[in-house]
Amino acid sequence: MMAAQKELYDAIVIGAGIQGCFTAYHLAKHSRRVLLLEQFFLPHSRGSSHGQSRIIRRAYPEDFYTEMMAECYRIWAQLQHEAGTQLYRQTGLLLLGMKENPELKTIQATLSRHGVEHQYLPSEELKQRFPNIQLARGEVGLLDKSGGVLYADKALRVLQDAIRQLGGIVHDGEKVMEIKPGLPVVVKTTSSSYQARSLIITAGPWTNRLLRPLGLELPLQTLRINVCYWKEKAPGSYSVSQAFPCFLGLGLSLAPHHIYGLPSREYPGLVKNTPDEHFILDRHPKYNNIVIGAGFSGHGFKLSPIVGKILYELSMKLTPSYDLTPFRISRFPSLGKAHL
Repeated sequence: MMAAQKELYDAIVIGAGIQGCFTAYHLAKHSRRVLLLEQFFLPHSRGSSHGQSRIIRRAYPEDFYTEMMAECYRIWAQLQHEAGTQLYRQTGLLLLGMKENPELKTIQATLSRHGVEHQYLPSEELKQRFPNIQLARGEVGLLDKSGGVLYADKALRVLQDAIRQLGGIVHDGEKVMEIKPGLPVVVKTTSSSYQARSLIITAGPWTNRLLRPLGLELPLQTLRINVCYWKEKAPGSYSVSQAFPCFLGLGLSLAPHHIYGLPSREYPGLVKNTPDEHFILDRHPKYNNIVIGAGFSGHGFKLSPIVGKILYELSMKLTPSYDLTPFRISRFPSLGKAHL
C-alpha cells in the first residue's frame, strides 16, 4: 500500500533530462519547493540528453532562436562558474552549403541582425582554411565564431547536484503511474503519491503516455538519430587542439536531415556525426496548472537554460520572458476540442 505524502510542493517536474533539470534548477533557484521525478535510475541513456557532447550555436534561420541563445550562453557560463567545472568549449561552428542555398543566406542575415561575430568563406578560402574537409563543387562556408561543444553528461550531473544544493528533491527510479488534475494536482508513482500547486511535464518520448489520460495527444514524433564515430586518418587532425570546428551541412543530397559533426574529443581519434522543428512550451488547454515542454530532440540541449526558465515562468503564472507564439499548442489546427 502506498504511503501518502502530505507535503505540498510548489511544483513537480516529471522527467530529469536536460529540460526537466533546468526547469527544476530555475524553480529551486527562486526558492520554490520542487520535486523532480525520473522513471529510470540516474544516470541513464534512454532519452535524448545522454552522451558526452552537444553543439552550441547562435546560427539559426529564426530570429527568436538566435535571440534566445544570447541568454542561454550567459546561463551556461553562470552554471559553469557556480560548478567550477568546464561545461563548454568554443570551437566555432562551420556551416556548409551551396552558395545559392537559401537557408545559408537566411542564417547569415540573422547573425548580422543580432550582431553575432561570423565570417563568410568562399570556396577557395574554405579549402585553404580547412584542407581536410572534402567539399562539393561550389560549396561555401559560414563560420559562427560563438559555436562550440557542450559537455552534456557533465552538465546534467552539475545541474542535478545544483538542484539538491538549492533545496530541491530528486527522485530517480520512480515511474509516474497516474496524474490527477486539480488544485493541487496529484501525481502517483510506483513508490508514493505527491501533491503540488503545479506540474511540469518534460518526459521526452513518454510525454503522450502521460497526456493521453488528461485528454490530450500532441503530434510528437520520436526522432531516432544515428550517431557515428569516424576514425581519423591522420591522428589529431580533426581535434579541438588543431582548431577543427563543429560543422553543419545544409541541404546535402546524401540525407533528408542536416548532418552535424563535432571535433574528436569524446573518443580521441574519432569524429562524431549526426542528423536536426519548434518546441512545445505551453499550458495544458484544460488544466492551466499543468505545463508541457516537449519536442526537443535534435536541437533542444543548447536552448535548455531558456526552456527551463520559460517552463518555470509558466508554472508560476509569471509573464514569459519571450514571445511563445511559435511554441503554443494552438498552432496545431488538428488539435480541436475532440482531443480535450
